[in-house]
Amino acid sequence: MLRALHSAASGMEALQLNMDNIAHNLANVNTTGFKQRRTQFQDLLYQNLVAPGSNASTSTEVPTGLQIGLGTRAVSNEILFLQGDYMETGNELDLVVEGRGFFQVRLPDGQIAYSRSGAFHLDRDGNIVTAAGDPVEPQINIPREATKISIAADGTVSVNLPGQPNAQQVGRFDLATFSNPAGLNSIGKNLFLPTASSGDPVTSTAGENGTGTLLQGFLEQSNVNIVKEMINLIISQRAYESNSRVVRTADQMYQEVNNMVR
Repeated sequence: MLRALHSAASGMEALQLNMDNIAHNLANVNTTGFKQRRTQFQDLLYQNLVAPGSNASTSTEVPTGLQIGLGTRAVSNEILFLQGDYMETGNELDLVVEGRGFFQVRLPDGQIAYSRSGAFHLDRDGNIVTAAGDPVEPQINIPREATKISIAADGTVSVNLPGQPNAQQVGRFDLATFSNPAGLNSIGKNLFLPTASSGDPVTSTAGENGTGTLLQGFLEQSNVNIVKEMINLIISQRAYESNSRVVRTADQMYQEVNNMVR
């Protein structure tokens, strides 16, 4: 019965973490470029009351054994980098990466962070920046007198200037890819940092070396599926209730034992 209490408690703790993860996914259903996380579980140690394959007699072996598990735990919440739906905005500085790849952003401390959110703006100096004011890398400056901004599928940024018949190239968005993007470290603000698990970034021109291409005037929406998340929420709630009933049942069994002693 002690094992039952501890196993049920571990299940309730793991399911609480799963509920927290689902709540985080649902809270970011309208966050541009957000990627949902999926909680993964792992069973804990087993007590071998009878080890599988142990000798039942001098000439026979136990075919299956008797092992009692000690519960479960949450081991990871993997990021699922599935493409989100597109929303047309018509904004010249809104971009979608169609396929693999991350935008590069320079943080105030000099680090390069990576993002799937293509909602960009201009700062007072004409630099293309994120909503938090962090400039893209490499830095792209738009002249004040520019009348139109065009961003090609390969990331080339061109502007139309008064009195000049041809568009002038002012920079280019380069994209970064990772061998294991699920190993990136989320730091908030739609940004990721590389880790030993993700591998080092490989920077390429959009459309080359397996990277996606850019689409101007659109934003990538969150890839969270509300219906599936609500179903996962119900499943987790019912599993939590089942584990809590195990705790109550084990407590009642202890109570019966105590009454027998009396």
